[in-house]
Amino acid sequence: MGIQIDDLSFAPVVLAPMSGVTDLPFRRLVKRLGAGLVVSEMIASQSMIRQTKESLKLSSSTPEEFPMAVQLAGHEPEVMAEAAKLNVDRGAAIIDINFGCPVKKIVNKLAGSAMMREPLLAGRIMAAVVKAVDLPVTMKMRLGWDEDCLNAPELARIAHDCGVRLLTVHGRTRCQLYNGRADWQAVRATVEATDLPVLVNGDIGSLSDIDLALARSGAAGVMIGRGAQGRPWFLRQAIAWMTERRIEPDPSLVEQCAIALEHYEALLEHHGTVMGNRIARKHLAWYATGLAGANEFRRRVNRAEQPGEVRALVKALYDDAVTAAEAGDLTEGLAA
Repeated sequence: MGIQIDDLSFAPVVLAPMSGVTDLPFRRLVKRLGAGLVVSEMIASQSMIRQTKESLKLSSSTPEEFPMAVQLAGHEPEVMAEAAKLNVDRGAAIIDINFGCPVKKIVNKLAGSAMMREPLLAGRIMAAVVKAVDLPVTMKMRLGWDEDCLNAPELARIAHDCGVRLLTVHGRTRCQLYNGRADWQAVRATVEATDLPVLVNGDIGSLSDIDLALARSGAAGVMIGRGAQGRPWFLRQAIAWMTERRIEPDPSLVEQCAIALEHYEALLEHHGTVMGNRIARKHLAWYATGLAGANEFRRRVNRAEQPGEVRALVKALYDDAVTAAEAGDLTEGLAA
């Protein structure tokens, strides 16, 4: 069970692009722990053309990530095509087009899910990008703009005609943002409208979610976003379940501590001490979820400025969690 696109073959479990989350350190960690395919944070194509420092950092990759998809957003076909070419030169294996981001500042620039209301322009963008590069081009979208415009199946047919090779559908409309629950059943209309492989996305955080999402949508695989926050090993577990019906256990608390510290060090190296420390706070808070002492840990780590202090807090958190687990006392962590 897997997905084949030209010469690329990968497990049907893909790390979703998440702004401010799926940077190089996180993607590399998730990939090392067993993900099939990882996708970069969304990059504004105009910024990529200008080659701003931030956009170059967003699209940076390493060989151990391969295959890695770079996700681009924009509304100008020629600019999107040029940005795609630049990312081919930077080592991307796949170019992914974002027609799904619901954030106001993106939509107001006629990008992301704003394209759900502009299917003809969306088609021109997809055609231009496909023509510009020899790599596979994929596309991520929502069910539609709102409940009165559920046109993902129409965009799927356009994508097929333009030469796009794979689609991802988040089971919400743009106007829902991230409210309510993703409607996996509604993704089925897109699956049935095209011969392209479709990934279902949205609210997939457990093995039972995977089974339900696939059964209801009929999709070929899943894209996991928030379900991997604080659990970079979850994609490996998802693959084991989908391909072998095997339950892969969580890493031990000692192993989780090592993973969290590895991630922290990588963030410092990639972003610099000050920025890396700030970015790490949300990741460390996610790692702490469910552990004894999580609330106090979050409070203290959010105030810590020195890497040595952060490292000590992480080690203490997991030492206490091991002690609590051995004593069978997980009450505080489960309530955190």
